[in-house]
Amino acid sequence: MATECDHDCSKCSESDCNERKESLKIKQNELSNVKKVFGVVSGKGGVGKSLVTSMLAVLSRRKGLKVAILDADITGPSIPKAFGLKEKATGMDKFLLPVKSKTGISIMSTNLLLENDTDPVLWRGPLLGGTVKQFWGDVVWGDVDYMYVDMPPGTSDVALTVFQSLPLDGIIIVTSPQDLVSMIVGKAVKMANMMNVPIIGIVENMSYFQCKKCGSKHSIYGESHIEEVAKKFGINVISKLPIDMNIATACDRGLIELFVNDSLDELSDLLDEKFEEKAK
Repeated sequence: MATECDHDCSKCSESDCNERKESLKIKQNELSNVKKVFGVVSGKGGVGKSLVTSMLAVLSRRKGLKVAILDADITGPSIPKAFGLKEKATGMDKFLLPVKSKTGISIMSTNLLLENDTDPVLWRGPLLGGTVKQFWGDVVWGDVDYMYVDMPPGTSDVALTVFQSLPLDGIIIVTSPQDLVSMIVGKAVKMANMMNVPIIGIVENMSYFQCKKCGSKHSIYGESHIEEVAKKFGINVISKLPIDMNIATACDRGLIELFVNDSLDELSDLLDEKFEEKAK
C-alpha cells in the first residue's frame, strides 16, 4: 500500500511517482529559454537518425524559427559533419557557447569539444550521461523555439538520461524497411510510453529508390511494412524518406542546409501545429 508522500524524493521507492520524475529534470541556466524539445530516436544504429534530426532542424529554420540541435549521441556524433562545422565550442565563465551553423542553427556536440574529430570518446556510462546533462544545463542556448535532440541508438543508460533529464515534448522514431523493424520500433515505443513521452511520428529512412529516368520506385532494402507497424503501435504520422544521392552528398560535404526534398514536410508542419497550440 502506498504511504502518504512527504515530498522527500531521496528516500522514496516509488519509481512511477510523477513528482519524483520531475525532480530528475535538469534546470536550464538563466541565459537559456528553450520552448519545445523533440527527441529523435531509433531502436538501433545506422538507420539515419542524425540525418532526420538535421533535416527537421533545417526545415524549421527555413520557416524563420530559432532552432537548436543537442547532439546526445556522445560517442558517435555526426551532426557537426553534416553542417560542415570546423570551429570548436568555446566557454564563458561557467557556461559553454554553442556553435552556429551557416543559417543560424545553434549546435552542441562532443565533436565540437574534441581536439580532433576522429578522437574516440572512451567514456563510461556515468560520464556520458553527465555530458548530456551539461549540454542541456550549462550551454547558453538563448531563446530557442525548437530544440532537436539527436539521441544515441537503442535504449541504453544515455537514452534513459535524455528521457529523464530533459523536458521532451515528444519523440520522432526513425527506422528502416527491414523485417526486424517491428521489434526495433517496439522497443522505442515502449520506452517512450514508460517515460510518458508522446510519440509524434515515425520516419522510414531508405524507404525506396526512385529512378530519375522512368520514375519507378524500387524497394532496395525490402518491401515496406511501416504502415502495419505504425498501426500496431498507434502511430498516425508516417514519413518515408527515399534513398537520395543528393542528400547523402550534402551531408558528406557539410551542406545539409542546402538539401531539397519534401519527404519530411508533413512531419515538420505537424510540429508547427503543436507549437502554435502550445503558444495559444
